[in-house]
Amino acid sequence: MPFSPVLIVAAVVVFYLFSSIKVLNEYERAVVFRLGKLLSQPKGPGVIFVFPPIDKMVRVSLRTVVMDVPPQDVITRDNVSVKVNAVVYFRVMDPRRAIVEVESYHYATSQLAQTTLRSVLGQVDMDDLLSERDRLNQQLQQILDQHTDPWGIKVSSVEVKHVDLPPDMQRAMARQAEAEREKRAKIIHAAGELEASEKLAQAAGVIATEPMSITLRYLQTLTEIASEKNSTIIFPLPIELIHLISPKK
Repeated sequence: MPFSPVLIVAAVVVFYLFSSIKVLNEYERAVVFRLGKLLSQPKGPGVIFVFPPIDKMVRVSLRTVVMDVPPQDVITRDNVSVKVNAVVYFRVMDPRRAIVEVESYHYATSQLAQTTLRSVLGQVDMDDLLSERDRLNQQLQQILDQHTDPWGIKVSSVEVKHVDLPPDMQRAMARQAEAEREKRAKIIHAAGELEASEKLAQAAGVIATEPMSITLRYLQTLTEIASEKNSTIIFPLPIELIHLISPKK
């Protein structure tokens, strides 16, 4: 049984209406071009109507995007070659500009992050790259946010994840750290010797005021030696006695 033209037209109209209905999630917006012209405001969220082929809709997510920056070969200011990777957090603030002002905001932001990472880290020394990570992250975030603002993109954070040092540099830094620890150990030992000598000088001054105190100290030393089950007995010999028995020149 052939279909009537009325049923065919009705079916086409129903199909067209259903295809015109679009559902956008809470975090999505629709940038609509009508006859090639951009509409003033993005649509969504919820149910919207788009009339093909008159309208062309582009979905834009407003959620924060976490983008990994591939490892970059960086030569620091003190001529150390390292590989550095990072992660960039950004989100679309203006869907219209994100679609109109740049061809692909994901790709453009990725390329800008890579070049900015090499440029900024190439201006610092190796020690600053390892110790001043927070300052460098903030500097990278400010530069990226400034360049992506015309695209309607907000860069909220940039974090340098990993700095891959060459093996020779790792060994050199290990030797440097070992020498630094040895230096601190010697300084602490010298400070202990200085403090001990000051205390001994004070003790000598106290003993000099009471001649009998040296005898008490001698008896205390004998007691300490005896407690160790040692049969050795030490007899102190005054320095004055050595001067008396030594031949005079």
